[in-house]
Amino acid sequence: MKKFLIVIACISFVLGITFSLGAPAYARDEKPYPMPKAEKHLESYSSRSAYLIDYDTETVLYERNPDDKYPIASMVKIMTLNIVFDEIDRGNLSFDDTVVISERASGMGGSQMFLDTGLEYSVNDLIKGVTVVSANDASVALAEKIAGSVEGFIDLMNERSKEYGMDNTVFVNVTGLPQEGQYSTARDVSKMMKNLLKHPKYYEFSSIYLENYNHPDGRVTELTNTNKLVRFYDGCDGGKTGFTNDAMFCLSATAKRGETRVIATVLGAPTSKDRNKEITDLFNYGFHNYHTIKLIEKDKPIEGEIEIKGAKSNKITITSLEDIAILEKKGVKNQYEVKIEINDSLKAPLKQGDPIGKAVVIDEKGNVINEATLVTLTDIESRSYLDSIRKIFENWSLTV
Repeated sequence: MKKFLIVIACISFVLGITFSLGAPAYARDEKPYPMPKAEKHLESYSSRSAYLIDYDTETVLYERNPDDKYPIASMVKIMTLNIVFDEIDRGNLSFDDTVVISERASGMGGSQMFLDTGLEYSVNDLIKGVTVVSANDASVALAEKIAGSVEGFIDLMNERSKEYGMDNTVFVNVTGLPQEGQYSTARDVSKMMKNLLKHPKYYEFSSIYLENYNHPDGRVTELTNTNKLVRFYDGCDGGKTGFTNDAMFCLSATAKRGETRVIATVLGAPTSKDRNKEITDLFNYGFHNYHTIKLIEKDKPIEGEIEIKGAKSNKITITSLEDIAILEKKGVKNQYEVKIEINDSLKAPLKQGDPIGKAVVIDEKGNVINEATLVTLTDIESRSYLDSIRKIFENWSLTV
């Protein structure tokens, strides 16, 4: 295994040598809630299930009946949005693409953005409708655009749920309207929300609270976010609500303060007020007791020297495809080892974006708690014959 030096935000990493990191204690005005009291408080709620995780590390901070299966109403649209954003990322769809609204789409009941049959709406606006007002008509229109039919899109939803490891979820429609055989869990809903939050563009829609929308025919309708916490909770910038008589009041939402982002999910609360209060308390519990320490930032250049067979220069710039972070309980110091591992088989030439290794974070018990793929930020050229001669003379001069 090769040895090299990389400097990241004044932290030096040497391959083969581990670096221990102790988390700083919480600030004096940031005292955490006592753990037993906080858990007892959350247990007092009357929702069917609840789940709280850290976004970066997926650490479970609180859970109550996380794997019990229930209808989740409009929260099925989290998966609808996942597929839409994935299709855009893959180049199969564009925000500027237009969709001709079918009678099936415009005739959907429940929450809607009041689409007109036969008119053309942009994918961008339909995503807005699904995200902000939980529009059933927009969900059906997007499903038909991507898969050709709602039924084909439902197949995609169930395929994607398997990819996400959602073992206790079955989709039978794209809207969440009551239908036998459709269910999920608080844990599974959090998994698909986590994947949705990977798309930066999502936040441009999810953070809208109130907007007047101009339809192609000149009509203006008001879009009001069904997730009231984007206005009333500091740091909340996304989420998806759900309600039917069977599902009761549901919400999966996210909030970020500082470097810490959490996802809270509640299923089957008796009222919308109870739903929002429980999510708020879950957020507070996470932020008051934990904080995130980011070690490596996604896409940030990292300069260093790596010996690559046949390369013109050992000085290269690399980056991480994901953020590398750890989650600490406030007031507690733990030790972590950060290892940079470089593939032994590297050989020039290499193209920008080629994987060269990974960064790994290991806790004091030896568990890998986070890792990310490292790639080149620039092309790495092969060494020419003249470069080889020059290097020989350079090495010779250093020995005389």
